[in-house]
Amino acid sequence: MAGYTAHIDSFARDRLPPRQQWPWLNRQAPDFAFPERLNAGVELLDRTVARGLAGRPALRTGHETWSYARLLDETNRIANVLRQELGLVPGHRVLLRGTNAPMLAAGWLAVLKAGGIAVPTMPLLRAGELALIIEKTQARLALCERRIAGELEAAQGAVPVLERVCCYDGGGESQDELERLMAAQPPDFEAVATAADDIAVILFTSGTTGRPKGAMHTHGDLLAITRSFPRAVLRPRPEDIFIGSPPLAFAYGLGGLLAFPLRYGASVVLLEPTTADGFLEALHRHRATVCLTAPTAYRAMLKELSGADGPARRFAALRLCASAGEALTLATFEAWREATGLAIVDGIGTTEMLNHFISAPPEEVRPGATGKALPGYEAMIVDEAMRPLPDGEVGRLAVRGPTGCRYLDDARQRDYVVDGWNLTGDAFRRDADGYFWYAARTDDMIVSAGYNIAGPEVEEALLRHPAVAECAVVAAADELRGQIAKAFVVPAVGHAGDARLARELQDFVKGCIAPYKYPRAVAFLDALPKTPTGKVQRYLLRQRDGGS
Repeated sequence: MAGYTAHIDSFARDRLPPRQQWPWLNRQAPDFAFPERLNAGVELLDRTVARGLAGRPALRTGHETWSYARLLDETNRIANVLRQELGLVPGHRVLLRGTNAPMLAAGWLAVLKAGGIAVPTMPLLRAGELALIIEKTQARLALCERRIAGELEAAQGAVPVLERVCCYDGGGESQDELERLMAAQPPDFEAVATAADDIAVILFTSGTTGRPKGAMHTHGDLLAITRSFPRAVLRPRPEDIFIGSPPLAFAYGLGGLLAFPLRYGASVVLLEPTTADGFLEALHRHRATVCLTAPTAYRAMLKELSGADGPARRFAALRLCASAGEALTLATFEAWREATGLAIVDGIGTTEMLNHFISAPPEEVRPGATGKALPGYEAMIVDEAMRPLPDGEVGRLAVRGPTGCRYLDDARQRDYVVDGWNLTGDAFRRDADGYFWYAARTDDMIVSAGYNIAGPEVEEALLRHPAVAECAVVAAADELRGQIAKAFVVPAVGHAGDARLARELQDFVKGCIAPYKYPRAVAFLDALPKTPTGKVQRYLLRQRDGGS
């Protein structure tokens, strides 16, 4: 990353991995060759408005619709607040915390246009988790939805580097600080002329140790993902209405529910977390055409489609269903197609790669397979020595393309990128036709309902409870969620391992870390199986009682 930069604060640039540890990036192909100066906020929003789409709907919720013109107006006002009122300097990190809603989307785009670096966070994260992210990014500013500000304010008390938390109402009639500041700002803003390789976003993903890793992506990366998966698979058009469940803090949500629809002049339904029936109701009410969610959500919706008029009534407008976040089983694929007449387009992407790199358009879907390498990307199966394996053999998935892993100041970069290839932590096999078939994770990550759960992080939370002497957390198979976190606990002296303690431990973990990470199953043991050197034999635990 040499040459021009608009960033006055060089914090992120200074903490990129050494160049020799970078992945090979495909920026030679015409679709991924960008000018030196590029602002993703301008490309995603201003350019779309300039195409004559100002009056078209951009963002939809249960009670309002924002046109592209209004989204541009609100985004520019927030950008002015960031620069004029909150003192943002290009290169500053801005933490974003909110549910999927228009104000969060506008905040995202405003940070990009103002030359800042967006640091999105999951609404479910607790104060301790947020404090780690703040400390890692040295974020001075935060935009936060008022009703979920409590944990962030607690984190701010622990990490004083976060100087200002500016709250917004989040969709109601009342106004909070951000809305009041916006009202005094003009609806015009001259975007910062950022470089295509200036960092635009830092997305956090839990590693197998539970220590958060910040994946840094540039303005060029944000544009690159709009030129591969959506063009080859989704094929968006302005009349499309996107709908989905992933948070905008996820790479899946950032692409599918913000970057993709805006880039192609479509609109998107932004939903707060809801039930399967609520999702189906919104899908029907908004006449959504493109659905993006995880296999767990498709399985949950299948249970609601038993009524005779369900599929016919609710899927009249839907033309494409996409899945990511966890492996799509053949049983889920076939049940969905039988119930709705629609095939689910599977795919895989990672936070480190920013979005999909393997998938297939509907007419090329092969049931049970994840898909083929998408335009601009290459994928291969390798052994532990990075030697390519022949078709049909299971090995590590290695990928490279226009995006790739660049961790923020993290030695684990050496593990993820080897010889220019990104190693995703997944085991696959490739067939003779170039389709990739998922086998398993190659690390201890638990993938539950599309969420990554690091077992050691759950173990650390459990060990804070006085009734826990030892514990180990592994993945267990689950019909609805694919996998769940299962805890094997050795009770401390004087504590009985019973149902009451199991519930107490589950509630305790929910209070320590994001609630979705809690162990949905708890088993008690007299001792954990260990090697002679004292290491826990997790593979033996996975084999017990339905472990996987």
